[in-house]
Amino acid sequence: MSGAPGVGMEPWPVRSPIAVVGIGADGWDGLGAAARTAVERADVVLGSYRQLAMIPSGGPERLPWPSPLLPALADLLAAHRDRRVCVLASGDPMFYGIGVSLAKLLGPQALRVLPQPSSASLACARLGWGLAEISVVTAVGRPIETVLPELAHRRRILVLSEHDRTPAELAKLLSGNGFGASRMTVLEQLGGPAERTVSGIVADWSEPPGDRLNIVALDCVADPAVPRLTRIPGLPDGVYGGDGQLTKREVRTLSLAALAPSPGELLWDIGGGSGTIAIEWCRTHPSCRAITFERSGARRGQIAANALALGVPGITVLGEVLEELSDDEFPTPDAVFLGGGLTQPGLFENCWERLRSGGRLVVNAVTVESETLLHAWAAEFGGALSRFQVYRAEPLGGFTAWRPHLPITQWVVVKGE
Repeated sequence: MSGAPGVGMEPWPVRSPIAVVGIGADGWDGLGAAARTAVERADVVLGSYRQLAMIPSGGPERLPWPSPLLPALADLLAAHRDRRVCVLASGDPMFYGIGVSLAKLLGPQALRVLPQPSSASLACARLGWGLAEISVVTAVGRPIETVLPELAHRRRILVLSEHDRTPAELAKLLSGNGFGASRMTVLEQLGGPAERTVSGIVADWSEPPGDRLNIVALDCVADPAVPRLTRIPGLPDGVYGGDGQLTKREVRTLSLAALAPSPGELLWDIGGGSGTIAIEWCRTHPSCRAITFERSGARRGQIAANALALGVPGITVLGEVLEELSDDEFPTPDAVFLGGGLTQPGLFENCWERLRSGGRLVVNAVTVESETLLHAWAAEFGGALSRFQVYRAEPLGGFTAWRPHLPITQWVVVKGE
């Protein structure tokens, strides 16, 4: 993380770093001496209505967060830059909390963070789970479907709830995706006097909504009859809706291996079809990002639907690539997949120019004309050419025969080779 303040923000005065105090459901009584002192010595305390109500009356000025918070955060802080500021956060401010936003905006040197145990730490303490072995997913401000890529047999997952309806929504989602036999535990108001735990089997879940401050623990059990949908590329073709325009499973696996996704990287998927390459790129890690370009409006809608159904709704779906790339501020990709439109004038050149140094380009061709271009580009820019063909066993009368798919010529090149 950079130590520089966010764009447009003046450096925060070093003499008075912002105290970011984590406060749990046990309120003021659960704070240590240093955290209490930070609150008491502040000129102004910022936090949610619930958090502000936990500190003793009197003392510093209290300001509840505006809504929406993030767009107003820079101006709000600028108005108090000459005062001693304290920010209240839930539990650990650096665990999906306001502390992360403040560090990005002001730089870590502007903060003095005083954390409490996070909800994940408290949940694992109650359940006897090893925190280092648990996957944590947040449903706060995100579609509940983002939990789907994490689901696997015998996997333990913690889900940070957005509201009191999140557990019921999770139960419905898991039941519809082959995990109805999983055990779900809802832990409310962890660490406070109103702490409560409810547990049951997902398929039988009928608990009414409880406290909105809750975290959900999932002990996953998969239905063996349901296809395995792991984070490894190569999902079954049948899980994708659409008109059949998709990169087939075997070719998709080889293409993604060549693209070599890494956490936090951005992919451009040119000629999205059903969205398979972008979707499986993003499923490899929660921080992976993708922009897919597809000229067909119907297919763009289907890509968005497939992305949601497979747990990566954050994919950006755009139209015709060269029209979209007329914006000079377009984000630079770490990898580019060209699965269509190779003969379109200027397409390769535009993508190659915008690809970062050290980035990967993977191109698949099926026609003689496209293959000719690949040979020419490889001669100029280097890289590796491969050719492969997939055969699948299919019925032929009362027997079985091997049906060939179109052969694929693939060019893989790293910019700067």
